Amino acid sequence: MIVNIESLDHEGRGITHVDGKVVFIEGALPGEEVTYSVFKKKPSYEMATLREVMRSSFMRVMPKCPHYGVCGGCSMQHLEESGQVAVKQRVLEDDLWHIGKVKAQSILQAIHGEAWGYRQRARISVKDMSKKKGKVLVGFHEKRSGFVVDMHCCEVLPSHISALISPLGQLVEKLSIRDQLPQIEIALGQDVNVLVLRILAALSPADEGLLKAFADQHKVQFWTQTKGPDTAHPFYPLDAPALNYTLPEFGITMPFKPTEFTQVNPVINRLLVRRALALLDPQPGERIADLFCGLGNFTLPIARRGATVVGVEGSAALVARAVSNAEYNGLAHLTEFRQADLFQATAESLAALGHFDKMLIDPPRDGAADLIKALEGNGPQRIVYISCNPSTLARDAALLVHDQGYTLKAAGVANMFPHTAHVESIALFEK
Repeated sequence: MIVNIESLDHEGRGITHVDGKVVFIEGALPGEEVTYSVFKKKPSYEMATLREVMRSSFMRVMPKCPHYGVCGGCSMQHLEESGQVAVKQRVLEDDLWHIGKVKAQSILQAIHGEAWGYRQRARISVKDMSKKKGKVLVGFHEKRSGFVVDMHCCEVLPSHISALISPLGQLVEKLSIRDQLPQIEIALGQDVNVLVLRILAALSPADEGLLKAFADQHKVQFWTQTKGPDTAHPFYPLDAPALNYTLPEFGITMPFKPTEFTQVNPVINRLLVRRALALLDPQPGERIADLFCGLGNFTLPIARRGATVVGVEGSAALVARAVSNAEYNGLAHLTEFRQADLFQATAESLAALGHFDKMLIDPPRDGAADLIKALEGNGPQRIVYISCNPSTLARDAALLVHDQGYTLKAAGVANMFPHTAHVESIALFEK
């Protein structure tokens, strides 16, 4: 059956209607006529994959990655880059209105940058398939599957890291623990490329020799991790530079460990920090809260502008890192960090933090509903909200506007993850 694609959903899938039922078609674009194959049927909708494009959209492009369509890492390589940004902006605006019943007074220009080789962090799977395929697979999972893609490159990783996918598979094949190494985490810094091996058994002396030779040849540093993130330790070379990223506009260097959270796209992160600071407009003498502050990505730039900043984070390890980073950058006198579970925030716990002139909120995907409810009308005049989930941003925007008396002055997206459906956004609220 040939159908016409009406629009895209929030995951970048084409939408059509057949016999009163919504059909979501992976890989289809608005305005196209396509045929499709259904892989999931429900009473009110069906999920399908694209079979053939009978009439193509002007926005369709040839995917750059040879593994696209099989690999589950990307979902929008068939859509040209400006179209991807437009789709994400529409998702944000639609969610704000349909979920939150709010509209921004102005739409911010989208933040975007290089769409290829941008990803400085990744977690790739390892699967010993030597008995079936005669090799070890290193890569991302297939779409809708626990299988690992038999891949030899990744176009969203920097080229020198993409080039290591096949050599890493060949390395793991030679290890005695090749069936006890399920994952490799990639973390790239200004001066070092770190590969964290998640190992479930001890390395043999021969394994250690192989890893050291690989590290020397490919200019990487290996870490090993036996259990949780706190068990990750450098293995070789031990004299490698520390991981860090920089915010040059603010004269800040941020050291971090490979298992600590940082944004995957450092260029877009710099632009997002710039946008957040422009909207927040911190001034000397102001007291500002940075909630869900992490290792201080926004805290330290705010302090660099002369304001006093209180960063609050639930992770003790990240609080310790933020304190260390403030000291490293000479900003300890303008910063204070506290550990608290902001998902359990109350009016009393917020009041204990003291008065704030302004506030920046950067929560995980679950958003900050309880935190916003705890403001109880006593929030600061200005709030900048950074979000990685437009639906929870929309829900929280409704709380801020309808319950807390704020106006949504501006909102926009940052294309932190090109070629994926992930929507990063920023919003400004004022009383």
